[in-house]
Amino acid sequence: MFVLDDLLLRPIISVANVIHSMAIEELYDIQGIQDELKENRLLFEIGDRSTEEYEQRRDELRTQLDVAREARETLSSKVEVKR
Repeated sequence: MFVLDDLLLRPIISVANVIHSMAIEELYDIQGIQDELKENRLLFEIGDRSTEEYEQRRDELRTQLDVAREARETLSSKVEVKR
């Protein structure tokens, strides 16, 4: 009975782990936020953004980056499925 349960549940648990990892990567995309920070800086340097707009967006992105790093650290553990 336990072997059958393992055979049936293992693929489901595997898929749940993959979906969990993909969701974390999508929701908390650290590289994407860092790219936005670079883009914001570039737009400021070429004059498309004012100092105020640049600083406001920079602060927002830094906050998002901190949240993303913390969330990834917290949520990166494996999904546990209780029987």
